[in-house]
Amino acid sequence: MKYHKLILGIAIVLCLLINTVGYAQFPMPDHVPIWDANKVTLKLFKITDNAYAVLPSTVESETTKGIPQATSAGFIVGNKGVLVIETMLSKVLYDQLYKLIRSVTNKPIVYAVNTSDHGDHCFGNYLLPKETIIIQNEFCKENLSKNYENIKQFMIMLFGKGRGIEESVYRAADITISKNQNLKIDMGNNNIVELINVGTAQSPADLFVFLKSPSKNVLWAGNPFIAESPAIPWLFDGYFLEPVNNLNAIYNMISDSDIVIPGHGRITNKAGIKYTIDYVSTLKTNVENAVKKGLTLDETKATVAMKEFNKGYELFNWLHFNFNVPNAYKDIKQNGTK
Repeated sequence: MKYHKLILGIAIVLCLLINTVGYAQFPMPDHVPIWDANKVTLKLFKITDNAYAVLPSTVESETTKGIPQATSAGFIVGNKGVLVIETMLSKVLYDQLYKLIRSVTNKPIVYAVNTSDHGDHCFGNYLLPKETIIIQNEFCKENLSKNYENIKQFMIMLFGKGRGIEESVYRAADITISKNQNLKIDMGNNNIVELINVGTAQSPADLFVFLKSPSKNVLWAGNPFIAESPAIPWLFDGYFLEPVNNLNAIYNMISDSDIVIPGHGRITNKAGIKYTIDYVSTLKTNVENAVKKGLTLDETKATVAMKEFNKGYELFNWLHFNFNVPNAYKDIKQNGTK
């Protein structure tokens, strides 16, 4: 049980931070399993000759037990330099990531990509070399530019002082990708990195990183695909129908042989993230039926318990009944029959 009280990537916290008002209105679980940024150990996983995942050392033993994990990151080594995915929550974690990069290559960090505006994905930006080009979703940059200090203070409240959050300083992105647009970066030797903004898949700040290489294609899936079973998605932002469509779009974009690195779990593949698709598809069907029958939200919650998906994820009840069902109900009732 060493990590039982330290678990859960920042997703549990920062999914609440898309807007900076009304934080206290979010219902919290009886037990908030926050991981301690000072105690997470990152580990290097080689995916291809030039692509690496950087994950918490506990992912292999804890992901399938339903214990949420700290943030997934990674990097791609190109002819002229390195593209880094995520810069982590704190200097302690950024330094670990940097050391792992330097264990592989001394090439300069040319690009850094943040897949979210959540602090565990971007709070280390200020530590990057000055010449590094930071790339974000357009909404991500806008939200961070307006709300950085508020986000920091909220995180300190939840994660505790002395975790390196206080030292983080806002650094603006150099390139942004607008909704329904993408950007391709040629890393050399037929390795093309595609940065994809499909809109809201978990939050409006989502950005997918898809490496297409001669040996293996690799998708950094970010928070929209938190982890494989028994984890379920985090649908906090008041939307449902758009995320469902976009989750399916990304899922259908990849092949069975592609490697998938979830936002907070062990390395997997297309089959490994199908549980997320199955969950949102079943939730959509069940809530649509409830709305057609004229059920209230409370009646829908009682009817759409979806116990078949409650397979040991510690936060299932909190997420399912406080966020996923209510947001699905609201969105389907307002827009589902149009």
